[in-house]
Amino acid sequence: MKTSLLSLLALVARSVATPAPRANVRDISIQHSAGTKPCKNTPTSRHCWGKYNIDTNYYTTTPDSGRTIEYWLSVEEGTCNQDGYVRPCMTFNGTMPGPPIIANWGDKLVVHVANNMKTNGTAVHWHGARLHHSNEWDGVPGVTQCPIAPGESLTYKFRVTQYGTSWYHSHFSLQSTEGLFGSLIFNGPATANYDEDLGPIFLQDWSHIPTFTAWEAKQKWGITHSQTTTLINGINTFNCSASLDPNCVGGGKKFEAVFKPGKKYRLRLINVAMDSQWRFSIDGHKLQVIANDFVPIEPYETDSVLINVGQRYDVIVEANATPGDYWLRGGWVKSCQGVANEHPDSATGIIRYDHSSISDPTSTTTIEAPKSCDDEPQKNLVPHLKLDVGTIADTTVEDINVRLTNAAVFQWTVNSSSLVLDWNEPTLKRVFDNASIFPTPYNVVEVDKKNPHGDEWAVLVIENKAAAFFGGIAHPIHFHGHDVWIVAQEKTPWDGTTASFQTINPPRRDTAMLPPHGYLALAFQLDNPGAWLVHCHIPWHASMGLALEFVESQGSISIKKAHRKAFDETCKKWSQWSEGAPYPQDDSGI
Repeated sequence: MKTSLLSLLALVARSVATPAPRANVRDISIQHSAGTKPCKNTPTSRHCWGKYNIDTNYYTTTPDSGRTIEYWLSVEEGTCNQDGYVRPCMTFNGTMPGPPIIANWGDKLVVHVANNMKTNGTAVHWHGARLHHSNEWDGVPGVTQCPIAPGESLTYKFRVTQYGTSWYHSHFSLQSTEGLFGSLIFNGPATANYDEDLGPIFLQDWSHIPTFTAWEAKQKWGITHSQTTTLINGINTFNCSASLDPNCVGGGKKFEAVFKPGKKYRLRLINVAMDSQWRFSIDGHKLQVIANDFVPIEPYETDSVLINVGQRYDVIVEANATPGDYWLRGGWVKSCQGVANEHPDSATGIIRYDHSSISDPTSTTTIEAPKSCDDEPQKNLVPHLKLDVGTIADTTVEDINVRLTNAAVFQWTVNSSSLVLDWNEPTLKRVFDNASIFPTPYNVVEVDKKNPHGDEWAVLVIENKAAAFFGGIAHPIHFHGHDVWIVAQEKTPWDGTTASFQTINPPRRDTAMLPPHGYLALAFQLDNPGAWLVHCHIPWHASMGLALEFVESQGSISIKKAHRKAFDETCKKWSQWSEGAPYPQDDSGI
């Protein structure tokens, strides 16, 4: 499913969007049920959260806030001018990024999604949210639902059982790269104190060629278009002085934030790129890293932080430099990308100590660009809540490779199979129909079919076995429905044994890098029945089939009657609309 450049240009009028409730990421004054001795979360007590705190095991304990938080999202086709170049795009509520969705740990979150596009289905994924026993709301067409047809809507409902920083985005083909994403902030305790939460900092590459136009060229001729530029929080400047392109109108602006001397600021860094790793830094300032993905960690200090696609880091920055103007640097990593960027050094914003200043900073950096595609050093990513890997019941080994579909075009494979889903027949539908066999292109791995207690563990070992150039590409692997314990992450081939696996409080998160020519071993507890996607979060690679799905504890997968009704109705409406759909599915579906 796609949208051509012509059809997008014809659909520039935006629908009237139902406004999202006003919300402020800084407002954490409303906390959950008061305990006997409540502890208020303040700039000097960020470890507190009512009768809970940073030491509470959030995998087994969720506060009952008694609150239901509702949002309304309108999915629209329109035009965007993010950097001085006007082009077709897709938006939530008419903006890119979409409106922030903010809730507290323990809230019930309800999000009403209306598809006001004309020629595309859609679905919304809540990146990193475990959705414990709520698999039907994971938002993956072909896995947990049928797409939302144009003119239709779907309401997602789930409990906020984690806290920290993430994002929501379309999981329908390549739509997220066209603008369908926004921040997902769950307020809760933290491992270090700070004065003010500055909210999300989105790091994004951006093409002036619509992604689906580029995808057509890639499918036909194997041509990969470079990304044109970069955006920070959805904006940047682009020099149009020498351009004859009428869409290059010039202007734009850079992201700016103002620091007050002596204050400590929390920044929530999110990589939403098509194919970019970042080395984020702020000239003249140190970063104190307090969380990776949705996992609070023991704080550590650094000059910069490496962020791969889909990953998040929460950092605290103290305004202790000489007052002035400083460059905030996204730090596009040139050595890591499969797709080039025409203006890789454009990823900058500005930190000012004087809000009236309009000058460009003159600050410099001594931070060297990485020479390889790595995660942050694993030794630094120590979870604050110390949890070891339990009894391993199953080990699954998957090999990443490529295959040619013609002389110029290739697909990624997992154990020789490229994932291709049928939007009309999602995996969960087959589960509800008691299917015992899944189609080969669904790349289903069945685990723990009979464990009713959720007390066993599985390990997924992914080997990067693609030859020559392809094996030298790293892949950020995102795991739905679980945090994963990273028991091994090596740049050398796996020897087939588990003796060296780190099982004592290893790093854990939901997105981790598979190294070039190496392997990644991820342990996860079998405590969340459902159909869970595991995929490379480089959208190109996901569309080219680099994914699998776990059907976990199939006999324990259940759904409420009202939720099943919404599930079936969504599939019925999609089936009716898709019979005459103007564009066929031409990728994996995710």
